[in-house]
Amino acid sequence: MPAVASSPIPAVLEKLGPLDADRIADLRPYLESVPDPRSRRGRWYPLTAILLVCACAAVCGAKSIDEFGERATNSLLASLGIRHHLLGWRRSPKPVTLGRVLQALDGDALDQAVGAYLADQHRVTASEEVPEARSRQVIAVDGKALKGSARLAAPRRHLLSAVTHDRVATIAQVEVGAKTNEVRHFKPLLAPLDLADTVVTFDALHSVRANITWLVETKKAHYIAVIKTNQPTAYAQLAALPWTSIKVQHTASATAHGRRESRSIKTCAIADNLGGIAFPHARLALRVHRRRKPTGRPETRENVYAVTSLAAHQTRPADLAAAIRGHWGIENSSHYIRDVTFAEDASTIHAGTAPRAMATIRNLAIGALKILGADNIAKTTRAIRHDPERSLAILGISSRW
Repeated sequence: MPAVASSPIPAVLEKLGPLDADRIADLRPYLESVPDPRSRRGRWYPLTAILLVCACAAVCGAKSIDEFGERATNSLLASLGIRHHLLGWRRSPKPVTLGRVLQALDGDALDQAVGAYLADQHRVTASEEVPEARSRQVIAVDGKALKGSARLAAPRRHLLSAVTHDRVATIAQVEVGAKTNEVRHFKPLLAPLDLADTVVTFDALHSVRANITWLVETKKAHYIAVIKTNQPTAYAQLAALPWTSIKVQHTASATAHGRRESRSIKTCAIADNLGGIAFPHARLALRVHRRRKPTGRPETRENVYAVTSLAAHQTRPADLAAAIRGHWGIENSSHYIRDVTFAEDASTIHAGTAPRAMATIRNLAIGALKILGADNIAKTTRAIRHDPERSLAILGISSRW
């Protein structure tokens, strides 16, 4: 009998490289640290198995858990830890079961488990790079609202995340009550992370002196803080520096999405206290000049000011420009994918911890694929959708329990 040829690997999946156990950590031990909120009596599905079903469904780009359950084979469910019936068959959890579990779940514990997994996987992948290509890790602190989680009596949920710039992955996340509360969650978000010699980027909302002092002195990290008019003294000082006498040190141009953009950066060494007023541990002042020309519309220009704790001998203007640009790019490389590819804004899940838990599962899918080298999450998930067993290797699940 002739051997049956295996299905060819789609080109979009070849970019992920070899999916072997030495390169990809097993997700299961991380999820086992999440406490089960259910009573011991009457459990049929283990909590880890339920979370794995959600994770695989997200990696497959399934529109619902039911869709994934219909495509999942008996062997796939067995690998996820789904118990078999006395007659031998296995079934994916029903939406009502998933809903009850996700609503009562410990959101902090799930975020810590997923964040630890992505951080470890990101570290392993970064170690594969040649020494000449390695640079300081850059992490962005940014918030995102879950629009579909709002109800008449309750506002929309808001999450604050720490996201790596390179091979985008959400390595920490906390829920905040409202967007104005992001500042006081800055330290709890970053406290569990090892930030020694990393660079943290954030927008003007988090450019608070107490947070920056803690970041540099306690976490031994560097920062790039954008300064806007909400801090008028520091903004006026930066704008008054002799920028006209400083040469442009790096320029980058690009044409995409119907517009042409050009960005140039200048740096200026400053005193530690920025003229006696503003930022602790500040070494360089930055000015990024952006020119944008949409097709058929007039050109716009804008100056963006920032300060950093990196000294001139510790970095290059090109690296600073890339870090600032990378912070703005988190919107496209993470938030946009969650909203469009995974339809997060259209989701009406709102009860208990479920909105945050589903956002964490989407972060897990995006991070796992991005770390492996996927550059188009929509195409990658579509390639996996019709062969859901491929999701096992992506999450490091190589054998049955």
